[in-house]
Amino acid sequence: MIEKRFDIPFIADLALREKQIQQNYRPIIAVHKWFARRPGTLFRGLLLSEFVDRPLRDVFYEANNLSGCRVADPFMGGGTPIIEANRIGCDVTGFDINPMSYWVVKQEIEHLSLDEYTKAAKALRLTLEKEIGRFYRTRCLLCGADDAHVKYFLWVKVIPCRECNKDIDLFPGYLLSADSRHPKNVFICHACGELTEAVDKNNPGHCNHCSIKLALDGPAKRNHCKCSACGADNRYPDAHLGAPRHRLFAMEYHCPKCKATHDGRFFKKPDEHDLGRVSEAEAHWSGMILKRYVPDDAIPSGDETDRLHRWGYKHYQEMFNTRQLLGLELSARIIAKISNERVRNALATNLSDLLRYQNMLCRYDTRSLKSLDIFSVHGFPVGLIQCESNFLGIMIPGRDMCIGSGGWANIVEKFKKAKSYCDYPFEVSHQGRTKTIVPIDGEWIGDNPNGNKSRFPRVVNLSCQNAATCKLPDAQLDAVFTDPPYFGNVQYAELMDFCYVWLKKLIGQSSPIFKRDSTRTPDELTGNVDMGRGQIHFTEGISSVYQKMAAALKPGAPLAFTYHHNTIEAYFSVAVAILDSGLTCSASLPCPAEMGASIHINGTGSSIIDTVFVCRKTGVMQRKWLADTPSELSRIVEEDLSCLRSGNVKPTRGDIRCVTYGHLIRLAIWSLRHNWNKNKKTTSRIAEVADWLRHFGGWADVEQCMAQPKTVMTNDTSLLSVHESNAKYGEGDADVTF
Repeated sequence: MIEKRFDIPFIADLALREKQIQQNYRPIIAVHKWFARRPGTLFRGLLLSEFVDRPLRDVFYEANNLSGCRVADPFMGGGTPIIEANRIGCDVTGFDINPMSYWVVKQEIEHLSLDEYTKAAKALRLTLEKEIGRFYRTRCLLCGADDAHVKYFLWVKVIPCRECNKDIDLFPGYLLSADSRHPKNVFICHACGELTEAVDKNNPGHCNHCSIKLALDGPAKRNHCKCSACGADNRYPDAHLGAPRHRLFAMEYHCPKCKATHDGRFFKKPDEHDLGRVSEAEAHWSGMILKRYVPDDAIPSGDETDRLHRWGYKHYQEMFNTRQLLGLELSARIIAKISNERVRNALATNLSDLLRYQNMLCRYDTRSLKSLDIFSVHGFPVGLIQCESNFLGIMIPGRDMCIGSGGWANIVEKFKKAKSYCDYPFEVSHQGRTKTIVPIDGEWIGDNPNGNKSRFPRVVNLSCQNAATCKLPDAQLDAVFTDPPYFGNVQYAELMDFCYVWLKKLIGQSSPIFKRDSTRTPDELTGNVDMGRGQIHFTEGISSVYQKMAAALKPGAPLAFTYHHNTIEAYFSVAVAILDSGLTCSASLPCPAEMGASIHINGTGSSIIDTVFVCRKTGVMQRKWLADTPSELSRIVEEDLSCLRSGNVKPTRGDIRCVTYGHLIRLAIWSLRHNWNKNKKTTSRIAEVADWLRHFGGWADVEQCMAQPKTVMTNDTSLLSVHESNAKYGEGDADVTF
């Protein structure tokens, strides 16, 4: 069982490595973008700890077959628990209220003929190359060849001056490229627009073309920008101006003829031919009488989408330029004609994933010199400089490798690796600095095996519905593993509508999940000011789902889930849900689950550590995990921190806080479970958890105890909370049954 066999140092080390480059460890995530995916290694570790009666380190790199085990996930999201359970042979049942989640997991787990997919994808790119390939070529400044590939087009937002009506470029700065991945810093001249390389970023010198002094800082600051013509101060954004306009000011390109002898990247100011290609693409788009697949949906109001409204965006299609719309429309037309349903759905999924790079909210990273997709942070950040990637993508001839990012070639290559991993999964083993790919022969991911008639199809039941309303037989599930919604204003539905409106146009007629206008629903379990959803809504929603899952579990079977938040109040809902379900939390285990360098959490003081709550109706609690005082709890927390450090994790103060929160909630559940009344008002049940924590002591008390010298415990400690400091995780001679 998990409480005895889960190996914190082993899994922490693997999970931390996986989250740095998750696609290298679990290529399946490249099927389509989803948010905050938990490490696959974590859920593999939980599954094997629960069902395989051998040390986790011994079985992790072996093929396992748990056919006959029934596992459910009521909050599928990106599908990690479902995929990991399916891979080792479990019958899986998954639910999610968001149709995009359902669609993504369906595409991840469905068997697909890679040969047929590859053939169709190649044909799609060849057709697009004939139609629009010329729009992504440019003349090389070094050799003069006219067939160099444009990697990225860089655009600056433009507004009319309120006084003289002349266009103002909203440049926040004039540094195009830092010298980290290019020999020198590249500057844009604010006078003539030409590019000049400089050794010193802070003192770039003068423009090589017009001799004016170069500047690092641009005129657009704090939503103000002075007009260079008349000096008037202009504010931005201004929704009354409509969707933002943009001006093409620079390009990064790739010249295969010059690359071998050229040091660094290729940059240029667009010439008249480049601007002519933009105009030609616009004329091509305007000449298309019928646009079948470009959505005309309005952008609804919302916590995240209101940011778009402030910039004047009213419809989703306004978030793309005409060249992007042209490529997307033509792609959809080709995909719609494919007769093989699974191949057609796969390419439709690719197009949906492509959207995050093919829009005019993508930004250009001046240090890593690449496009940042629209979801690089979990929101709709509207920048002043936008990056348009090559729509087709650039392939290295004779190799399955791409140059640059954000094109069809990139999406297809990632998807091929993802589906190949389904047929031939692997793990990554580390011995010091040596990394080894370990094939796990005998395991596979899918509803049907690929090309092996001796294998039997697996049970895969996916539903797009609220798990609280599902019909599951009582006492039939062997386990529930899930990553529930994060209580906070992380608006996944608002973000996923960006993709949903396109998929609805392309495949909505053949799939009932696309009948809704939006992925949004009042039942979604996130805080949302616009929809009036707060902690009461979240608590009642997660409680109803957990009660449904608890009834479906066999006696003693686990409901295990990951969770972390920066505030203890967000954990109250979790405690209420577990108590309402008649479950006891028998373990709270720490594990890395986020990448510390992620754009949306880097430098925020947020934790990368999740607590895995293991809950059962009957079972055992290890006595060493019980505590009566913050001082005793501090010892438990320190033991966890020692395990994490053994797994090469360096816990921050935020990590320690979240580990402590997990244990506090576990202890609150243990203490409140006997007299719990789930029929009380939700506010009263939340208050009951809060009152217990106030009485016991909180994070500040535990932190203070951790900073003090440790004392030996006396005999007057409660029998149910004796902390055996020399006990190790997994020892079975100090249990308390429940």
